Amino acid sequence: MEFYCCERGFDYNRRHVLELNLLMSEETTERPERESRPSPIDVHVGSRIRLRRTLLGMSQERLGDALGLTFQQVQKYERGVNRVGASRLFDISRVLDVPISFFFEDMPEGMDATPISGPRGRMYGFAEAQEPFSNGVDENLTKRETLELVRAYYRITDPAVRKRMFDLMKSLAPAEAPFEAS
Repeated sequence: MEFYCCERGFDYNRRHVLELNLLMSEETTERPERESRPSPIDVHVGSRIRLRRTLLGMSQERLGDALGLTFQQVQKYERGVNRVGASRLFDISRVLDVPISFFFEDMPEGMDATPISGPRGRMYGFAEAQEPFSNGVDENLTKRETLELVRAYYRITDPAVRKRMFDLMKSLAPAEAPFEAS
């Protein structure tokens, strides 16, 4: 904006505007531009949302309806394209019946040690290590195959047939190794 009230005022105002523009351009060059690819943490949280949703046999559309979202928005959360805010993550945890910490468990090696980006630069967190929600849970219990098998088992309506199927499956599996105290 230029002012023409008097020659001295014009020079002062013009110089002031130029200095402000220079300062603003320096500030923007100091800030790194947000990368276009999703954060690895957002991708991990999204994958945990997808895991829990599929374990419950819930569609993206059904989860979206429960949250007041479209299934496309749920897809974006699950791929990590859109970041899940704190209140939305709280809502998701209630719908999927897991604690919020569930979404941050089993992070790939080293990801939890990456610095935190914030307005004051990069720093490391001070939180104490916590026991994960799924600590001690067999990895096989979270597989889709296991979920489908359990669902098929409980769709058998005749209790006698279901019991015979249970006995058959136990007989086909190798005997479990005895527990060894360490």
